[in-house]
Amino acid sequence: MMISQFFVLSQRGDNIVFRDYRAEVPKGSTETFFRKVKFWKEDANAEAPPIFNVDGVNYFHVKVVGLYFVATTRVNVSPSLVLELLQRIARVIKDYLGVLNEDSFRKNFVLVYELLDEVIDFGYVQTTSTEVLKSYVFNEPIVIAPARLQPIDPAAIFTQGAKRMPGTAVTKSVVANDPSGRRREEIFVDIIEKISVTFSSSGYILTSEIDGTIQMKSYLSGNPEIRIALNEDLNIGRGGRSVYDYRSSSGSGVILDDCNFHESVRLDSFDSDRTLSLVPPDGEFPVMNYRMTQEFKPPFHVNTLIEEAGRLKAEVIIKIRAEFPSDIIANTITVQMPLPNFTSRASFGLEPGAAGQKSDFKETNKMLEWSLKKASLTVVFQIVGGAEHTLRAKLTFSQEFHGNITKEAGPVSMTFTIPMYNVSKLQVKYLQIAKKSSSYNPYRWVRYVTQANSYVARI
Repeated sequence: MMISQFFVLSQRGDNIVFRDYRAEVPKGSTETFFRKVKFWKEDANAEAPPIFNVDGVNYFHVKVVGLYFVATTRVNVSPSLVLELLQRIARVIKDYLGVLNEDSFRKNFVLVYELLDEVIDFGYVQTTSTEVLKSYVFNEPIVIAPARLQPIDPAAIFTQGAKRMPGTAVTKSVVANDPSGRRREEIFVDIIEKISVTFSSSGYILTSEIDGTIQMKSYLSGNPEIRIALNEDLNIGRGGRSVYDYRSSSGSGVILDDCNFHESVRLDSFDSDRTLSLVPPDGEFPVMNYRMTQEFKPPFHVNTLIEEAGRLKAEVIIKIRAEFPSDIIANTITVQMPLPNFTSRASFGLEPGAAGQKSDFKETNKMLEWSLKKASLTVVFQIVGGAEHTLRAKLTFSQEFHGNITKEAGPVSMTFTIPMYNVSKLQVKYLQIAKKSSSYNPYRWVRYVTQANSYVARI
């Protein structure tokens, strides 16, 4: 695989990092890329695809925390391989800097360029291992002070019982020396699940799938051996059964369709007691990736009704109900619904006491948007399990419509994040760390989060 250029752009198009490895692509490639991405969104009302070609140059990009990581080449390379490379470069830089944002890049540009020159040499990939790079990269990162970070951070949404996890713990660099000379011994294990569900117009589940990963980030000195125990009733594969044969799989525990493990994981006792053994490398890495199509209870149920309410008028009712326990809280929820092209105006009616909720009609792309979140520096609006919320919208059309209005609207899509909850029921039963001494007792953080990948309800 050969890469001609690598660069990082902000959402405004500012060039943060640029490295030209082979001088094969015009220097204006950053401007060409950003102009293409920007106009794609304005003209097609959609995000630009991760891969496109302009004047014989292939552009590959991923978006990580609002930054565009881009690679260019003129040769025919594997798209999935380049996209994976970009994700790994972002992960390596985050391991060194602790946090990914414009400020950390600009304060550590010497370190970032040193990393890029070790990861890619004359366009050819050398390594993306943080542990290997520690032997060749000697610049110390300039750590961004916690006060400069965004108050609402992904690390801040996780809790364990009544105790809140340290908000800046996972933003530490894995190579920076602690100013106090002491290193806090701790390890983070995240079970992250992205779910895809499609509901029929009558509310039945048509398709459902979970893409999950067990992520680990270790701040343990000496890299001790770690054992992770998963559910004893965990099964891999369906033994030739159909992925839709839910009745035959009921009561048989957690059934994963397939999974793969990091190269450092040893599976000596996995078949007998479902434990994974490993010596964690430096940096953040996926211990296990898995996919599941076994029937599960969706975290939200969405009901949508649209009907005519007179000449040139219609009414939309969207109702969402949280189907998870009341001790679980979901946040950053957004509901979107495309409206008929001849919609000229929309007025909204939120339920009484709907603090933190916001509704909007985007006339350019005829999109209804309902956000159940509060734009505050310290509070994100949350939905408690079992709660139900309703939005009513009155539409005004610019012309008379004689067809079926339900065919011109929808489907309803939803995004959300649910901390400390996972729908697959895959659990880390215990996290065992080899002891160096009787007083050695590092902090262990096991966290769960469920996010929407494609959550769609037809009308």
